[in-house]
Amino acid sequence: MNSIDWSRKRCVVLDLDGTVYLGNIPISPSVEAIQRNWNRLDFRFLSNNTSHSPMSYVEKLNRMGIPARLEQFLSPTTPLVDYLRSEGIKTAYVVGNTLFKADLAGRMPELAQQEEGAECVILAYDTELTYDKLSRSALLLQKPHVRFFATHPDLVCPSPEGPLPDVGSFLSLYETATGRRPEKIFGKPRTEVLAPVFAEYPPAAVVMAGDRLSTDKKLAENAGIDFILVLSGEATLEDVRKEERQPTVIAETLGHAMP
Repeated sequence: MNSIDWSRKRCVVLDLDGTVYLGNIPISPSVEAIQRNWNRLDFRFLSNNTSHSPMSYVEKLNRMGIPARLEQFLSPTTPLVDYLRSEGIKTAYVVGNTLFKADLAGRMPELAQQEEGAECVILAYDTELTYDKLSRSALLLQKPHVRFFATHPDLVCPSPEGPLPDVGSFLSLYETATGRRPEKIFGKPRTEVLAPVFAEYPPAAVVMAGDRLSTDKKLAENAGIDFILVLSGEATLEDVRKEERQPTVIAETLGHAMP
């Protein structure tokens, strides 16, 4: 395992749940590390969780004593919108909760979110999921011309009580019911979600920290940036020992990895 030359780093991309906090509980050493480095490094906050609006994440960080701003938040919704526009898609049936639908409408007001004439089904982390949404979207996906997109691939969402079903779990249900898998999945570990960062910094100036091997570590590898694996969330030492490629640094928390 290597170490990080912090004198070369200018931007830190942070996963949130499992890295900065667990549910609504701050991980104190991590919060303190962010606070003491706030004026020296450019922090960006990245979550695949599309069950909340970006502003709700910013407000949550603010309540924990981190002066985050909306422009520092990275979301799978950004590359999703870019792709929908590039494909000329105007109508979508959205399986997502109220906050996600509102955020999507704010970013892409020209997109009609409706079942009638839907050109695609968009699956987000829907914490308000109902059987009606499942059945209507499954019926749409039985039509070959209706396209299928998902915001991210996470199987579970961490919580203080244990892992909760996330989009990746929902996708297994859809595949069983319809035989369909999304043609495109956004968010970690796809590098498009880091486009705003790489518009300002070269990879050598960026480091990422997260608690998941399948999304956080894989994203860092795909993007060619250093990675700090924190053991405050999902991954364990036993898990990482099975990995062919090791993280740059493994630490109990972000606070144990930063100066």
